[in-house]
Amino acid sequence: MDRRTFSLGVAATAAAPVVVAASGAARAASFAGKTVELVIPFSTGGGSDTWARFIAPFFSKYLPGTPTVVVKNVPGGGSTSGANQFASTARPDGMSALGTSGSTQFPYLLGDPRVKYEYKDWRVVLAAPTGGVAYISSKFDAKSVKDLAKLKGQQLVYGSQGATSLDLVPLLGFRMLGLDVKHVFGMKGRGDGRLAFERGEATIDYQTTSAYLKNSVPLVKEGKAVPLFSWGAIDANGKLVRDPTFPDLPHIEEAVEIVLGKKPSGVEWEAFRAFLISGFPAQKLLVLPKGTPDDILEAYRAATRAMIKDPEYQKNRVTAIGDYEQLTDKAGEELYKEGTTISTEARAWVRDFLGKNYNVKF
Repeated sequence: MDRRTFSLGVAATAAAPVVVAASGAARAASFAGKTVELVIPFSTGGGSDTWARFIAPFFSKYLPGTPTVVVKNVPGGGSTSGANQFASTARPDGMSALGTSGSTQFPYLLGDPRVKYEYKDWRVVLAAPTGGVAYISSKFDAKSVKDLAKLKGQQLVYGSQGATSLDLVPLLGFRMLGLDVKHVFGMKGRGDGRLAFERGEATIDYQTTSAYLKNSVPLVKEGKAVPLFSWGAIDANGKLVRDPTFPDLPHIEEAVEIVLGKKPSGVEWEAFRAFLISGFPAQKLLVLPKGTPDDILEAYRAATRAMIKDPEYQKNRVTAIGDYEQLTDKAGEELYKEGTTISTEARAWVRDFLGKNYNVKF
């Protein structure tokens, strides 16, 4: 496996120095006696809040001058409110960083008029990938993705948070597989979708890696669920590869090829891939404001490199944030770019599709 595949225990910056003071640029920035805010545009208790509260003590430990680092929750507008506020008010002095998620990226990629922020303006500190697995009820007598043809003429039910939420990825993915899926909107989170599956109200579901391992694998072992495919991971060349956490499962591109007999292509696939990367391999991003000087950016990146090597971080990260390493420097920049970029044609296709099929208005 390429050492920069964005996966379990693989840090693209493993060879980088741990000590922040090793960088001349980092020495130029000091946060001594100051309070740094990690702005999270979501309410407390969710995945982004959990991630931020896990990494905050390490930034306090490794930023020059060991500042106090606090998490500031600014929920609203599906995370657009807090991101807009950060874009308009945050100063480029290192005292404030923003943690975004796929829920922040998706409105940006869709050209949602609520979005007043520009990802190209921000400076990326790190990118944090995740993965996920889709599975189906065992009542359909499908043993793997190869058996999906048996479902022709049968409607599946999926508990969704909304057509423009992170559930846009399964909405488009299931469509490319030729599945007839009724998306029931209104779920507050993927946990609610899983519970609907367990009650038999939903017959197809997906969970992110940590939730799948904890809550869905027992359903597989009990014979109630059949895993179909993972969303995959991105290697150093930007290629979709199997998720190393689930090496025996095909990734979504392989699954489509298995079902259709050919590799997916065209504008629909291009659109899907943009949201796939934004929602999973580049799901969480930590950024600094427009105009942040190089020395402050390097201080944050050096702190990230040190955090990744910290024994306490390594001991607790899988439980706290999942099996995927956080990336900084060039690897983080590349993933950041992929997760926040979509072609004009692909954006137009998705907007038209959502408008015609789900009455989404932009």
